[in-house]
Amino acid sequence: MDIQNLIKQANQIGDFFGAWPDPAQGRAEVTNHLKRFWEPRMRRQIIEHVRAQGGAGLNPLVIEAIGHLEPMGEGA
Repeated sequence: MDIQNLIKQANQIGDFFGAWPDPAQGRAEVTNHLKRFWEPRMRRQIIEHVRAQGGAGLNPLVIEAIGHLEPMGEGA
């Protein structure tokens, strides 16, 4: 999948949950959404993007949330 499309999708999720009053809960919801609704290959790509590119183009809440995904290989 195109990384730019994944970045756009992840930022849309982050924008939605970023509006929650509790930032920690918003971050947790982004993480949970990525775990529940993104297939493993999509999660691996976005994790790799954060590792290799520092999350360029991603909103800070999304970068934090991605940092809470399981390591690549086990469910990621």
